[in-house]
Amino acid sequence: MVIAIIFSVVVLAGIIIWIWSSISVGESKLSVSGNEANFPVVSGTNLMRVEFEFPRDFEGDYNLVIIPFQQVQQRDVNTWIPAAQELERRFDGLVYYELPTIYKLPSISRTFINEGMRAGIPDQTARERTITLYLDKDVFKKALDITSEENIHILLVDQSGKIHWREVGLFSENKAQSLIDVLEDLQ
Repeated sequence: MVIAIIFSVVVLAGIIIWIWSSISVGESKLSVSGNEANFPVVSGTNLMRVEFEFPRDFEGDYNLVIIPFQQVQQRDVNTWIPAAQELERRFDGLVYYELPTIYKLPSISRTFINEGMRAGIPDQTARERTITLYLDKDVFKKALDITSEENIHILLVDQSGKIHWREVGLFSENKAQSLIDVLEDLQ
């Protein structure tokens, strides 16, 4: 009887460890080189539990990167998504991403946040394109020449990390036209 209980506990612990290892979110890497505002090397996990390292894993020749720093800024991000989707259809080689940026947290907190976001976002593409960064936000912001977290930041980045365009805040037609002008020049 005691051996059966011990065996059951060991099996249950193994299952818990296996499940935890399949959903736990690793700590983001952050590496900054040079003094000019280029996209630093960062890693994060999307809501499909796949790890990425940018700029290496940017899929597009040009990538529209939307960076919120606070949960309440999701509303601001959502003002850009329809335009990002339309621009992606219009310009070959353009892919958009959402990179929620949060301070370093313990593994259990990272996993809890990512799984909460995953549960709240049923759209497959949105889950794939949302890659959460848990890192030293001050170093990250300095590398990108971001001075405030009060608004979302939107960047057009190539695969090497070069920033070709930037904007702050809510979507507007003027901001979209500015981005379109840059994309047309880059084609």
